[in-house]
Parts: sequence; structure tokens; C-alpha cells
Amino acid sequence: MSLINQIKEKGLIEKDQARSLQKRVEESDLKEEEVILEKKIVPESFLFKLKSEYLNIPLKENIPDEISQDILEIIPQETVKHYKMGPIEKKNEVIHVGMIYPQDYKAKEALKFLSRQKKFDYKIFLITPTSFEAIVDQYKSFGREIGRALGKLEKTEKVSLKESGKAKNKKEIQKMAEEAPISKMVGVILKHAVEGNASDIHIEPTKNKLRIRFRMMGELYSSLFLPLKIHSAVVARIKILSDLKIDKTRVPQDGRFSAEINGRELDLRVSTLPTTLGEKVALRVLNPEEGLKKFEELGLEGDNLDRVKEITKAPYGLVLATGPTSAGKTTTLYSILHLLNKENVNIITLEDPVEYFMAGANQSQVKPEIGYTFSQGLRHILRQDPDIIMVGEIRDEETAALAIHAALTGHIVLSTLHTNNALGIIPRLIDMGVAPYLIPPTLRLGIAQRLVRQLCPHCRREIEPTSRIKNMIRKELEKLPNSVKRKRLKNSDIEQIKIYKAVGCEKCNQSGYTERIGIFETLTMNDELAEIIAKEPSENEIKEIIQEKGMITMKQDGILKVLNGITTIEEVIKVTGI
Repeated sequence: MSLINQIKEKGLIEKDQARSLQKRVEESDLKEEEVILEKKIVPESFLFKLKSEYLNIPLKENIPDEISQDILEIIPQETVKHYKMGPIEKKNEVIHVGMIYPQDYKAKEALKFLSRQKKFDYKIFLITPTSFEAIVDQYKSFGREIGRALGKLEKTEKVSLKESGKAKNKKEIQKMAEEAPISKMVGVILKHAVEGNASDIHIEPTKNKLRIRFRMMGELYSSLFLPLKIHSAVVARIKILSDLKIDKTRVPQDGRFSAEINGRELDLRVSTLPTTLGEKVALRVLNPEEGLKKFEELGLEGDNLDRVKEITKAPYGLVLATGPTSAGKTTTLYSILHLLNKENVNIITLEDPVEYFMAGANQSQVKPEIGYTFSQGLRHILRQDPDIIMVGEIRDEETAALAIHAALTGHIVLSTLHTNNALGIIPRLIDMGVAPYLIPPTLRLGIAQRLVRQLCPHCRREIEPTSRIKNMIRKELEKLPNSVKRKRLKNSDIEQIKIYKAVGCEKCNQSGYTERIGIFETLTMNDELAEIIAKEPSENEIKEIIQEKGMITMKQDGILKVLNGITTIEEVIKVTGI
């Protein structure tokens, strides 16, 4: 009797529903269990207890938190995933193997073959899909995968971690770097960084260990410590991938390489730096899909969103994004470029390095070491009949002058600048030698931004703010026009302030957060601002004029996101100050 019929016999579903479930099984590649769970007819535990009785196979309900390495190696990970079975533990010299589908003939044959090949006895248990995932997760464990690679490295005769001293020459380092265990180790580091959505990977020698750290959602976490003796080989492997010189260890080097990881094509930007303890390597993980985010996904809302959308209709002008390193400036500019990217326009970018590939755009990477700088490249770009230009960063007076000239002569120019806020863009341009009278006709939009961690919507919890926090929020909200509060707040009653805190659940890996999102402030030109620019104003003078026009500061944008449950007040304070 099928599981569907058993559930029907127990009176849990009607005949029509049973027929519908059976039809779904026949028309799809799904198994009975998958269809029943998909439709949420009964809980998983109930279904598999029923199946256990039906097959007369014991149900293993508890999976050990840590399955030993020796047990996991009995069945290869690929076999585990394919046949939905996995080793659980060893009792009385018998391996307990869990299977979701013990009635699967091919799975049982594969297990029988492995037992003959590796000479072990086994006993089959039924397990639920949740228990199976717990077994698979143990195969995925970062430490375990690295441990397996280290174990293989220990066993090789050519390279032993017990040997004293370091690799003596370039050939020895290169040979070690190309050994399969080292390649596997570097691959595992990259894979786990990508799976954890890390933006950066740091490989750092300490006095006793090689430390691997990942930056996730803006925070650095130590992920693993490796034997120091493999440091040279790991660094050499990364240098080989990024076409850097292995024997140059006393000078910094920059490079990049592409890799397909978990089916995603990613670019990795590599930087090496000599330190007193050896070479440190930093890798920036560049995901081409990040540059194609919609404005709403970036965190742009309300007036900020309206101003950014408006710039896409302008025939010419300068758009500047400002903020610290890794604040998402390039991603914002690429989102604007994506909207501007049409068949009838010529887009040319000048970057260091090219972070995202954009079909239809002509992208060029500067090389300062051969004299191909932003200013030099911009001169050449202007001879390429561009409509839209993106310059990675305005770093000096010459680049600033060329960008202003390009905006004045009918081009849309996008670039980045380093200032603390949008208000600082104008004084910064004047400091870089731009004549004040040239700024009003060219500067279309200034965007300042920071990134904050976004709360997991599944586990966030509403809380009452402290009196200090409540007063700070009330003070900032009172400065906002009522139209903004009505548009942006679910509850615009200042006296009913509620905020949210991070909790942690399975969906967010117990972190309480999912990803990062931007908080913004935008600056656009108006008559009053144009008039005061001629007097070379300070930030405070600009602030007075802009706030009269209802400008929303980054702090206020962050607070609005706090009140709507998008982030926490701690995140906003961390990036904007109190």
C-alpha cells in the first residue's frame, strides 16, 4: 500500500485529495514523500514513522552533532547526495547508514558495492529529509574539508608538514602549490567564502598559524587556522591563479582571476602585501550579479529614489557617489548605468579594477604602472565619442577638471569621491581646484551611502527602545516633513515608537541578519544652493540650505529603516554616529 493510501486510510485526507496527490506524483519527477511534504498534508516526523512501520525499517530520529571523519569517508559525498543516503555512526563494528528511500534498488546496490570495496558491515535505517541535510552539512563543514586536504598532504612523500624549515626556492614552492591537496585547500577556502556570502577573504600568517578570515556583512570573522608550514604554498597557488610572480615576496602585487564556484561565475581581485611575518593575501569576491540590483534592492526609497530615477532622464551632468571603501558606491553607479544602457548610447567605463561585467558597455581598466591613469584614460575616452562615462574615482585635480569638462560638453559622467557625506561633495570639488561657478551647471546628483546589516524578517523581534534612543529618534523625526513620514513610515505616530532587534533562526544561520542594505542621502542642485556655491561655502552653510528643502540625511534614512524593521538602531549608530 502506498503512503498516500495509508494516509487516506487513517482518515487524514479525502479520496479526491488522494487522487490529486497521486496525479501530482505521476506527472512530476517527485516521489510520494516529496509530494506529501510539499502539500504539508502531515508533519515530516509523522510521515516517516508511518513509512518506518510500512517498510519495517527502524527510523533513526537523532543524528549525532558531529559524525567522525573516518565514518564520513566511508561513503563519498557525491554518492551521498545522489542516492540520498549517508553514514551516521559505528556500533559494534557495524556502520549505521541512513537512507531517505531504502526501497530504492540502485541505492542499495551502490551501498553493497561500497561495503565490498571498503570491507565494512552495515545496517540500514530510515531517516527524514531534515536528518539527511544534517548529514550533508557535516560533509560541507569547512574544517572537515580542509582537514581531509591536510591529511592527504601529510601522506605525500614529496611534502610533509612535519618537516622543519620552509620551502627553499621558487621551484619547490611552485611544486608544492600545484600539489592536489593544496589546490583542493584553496578551492575549499574559496567555496566556503562564496557559500557564506563573504565579500573578502584574508589569508594572514601569524607567529604560529596561518589564519583565514572572511568578511561577511561588513564584519571580519576568523574561520580557520592552518599549519604555518603551508603558508608559502597557499600564497603561491593564489599567485599562480592570478598570474602574479611567485618569487616576488618583498613587494606588494595586485592581480585577479575568475572562477566558477557552485555554478556561479565570479571574479576575485587579489592583493598581496609583505608583512614582518610573511606575505598577507586579501581577495575581494566580485559577483557580476551584484551590479545589476534594482534601486529598491539597494535600499533607495522615497525622495532619494525619486532623485536617482530622475537623473536617468538627464541629457548630461555629473553624478557622484561618495562614502568609505566597501560602502557599495560602485554597485549604486552600476545600477544607474544599467538603466542608462541602451542600444543607441555609447557607454565607456574607466575602472581600477573592472568590478562587474556589463554587456553593451566598453569597460577599460587603468594601469598606473605603465602611465595609464584615470586622467590619462579620461583624455582618451573623450576621443571615443562617448555618451555616458563612468570613472572609477576622482582622485586628483586633473581628473576632476576633465570630469567637469566632460559633463559641461554634453556627457553624463558618473564617478566616486571620498567625503563623509553628500554635503561634503561641493567643498571637496572646490578643494580639488574646480572653479565654484562650474559646479551648479554640472553637478546633477550627489549620493552618500553606508551599508548596514538587514534584519532577518523571520525572527526579528519588536522591542521598546530606551528613553535615550527614543529621544534621539524623536528628535530626528521632528526634522522631517510630514509628507516623508506619511510616505515612509508604517506608523507615523512619533509617540508610538517601536524598534526591532536581531534574534537568530535557521533561515539566517542564527545570525539575526540576512544581507546588507544601503542607507542614503542625496543632494541635488537648486537656485539657493547655486547662489551660495560662488562664495565657497562650508558644509554647515550648505546643510542649512539643503535641510530647508527637506533633505533626508543618512541618519534619518537609517532611522526610518529601523522603525520599519529593516535594520537595528545599533547598525545605524555604528555607521553614522549618535
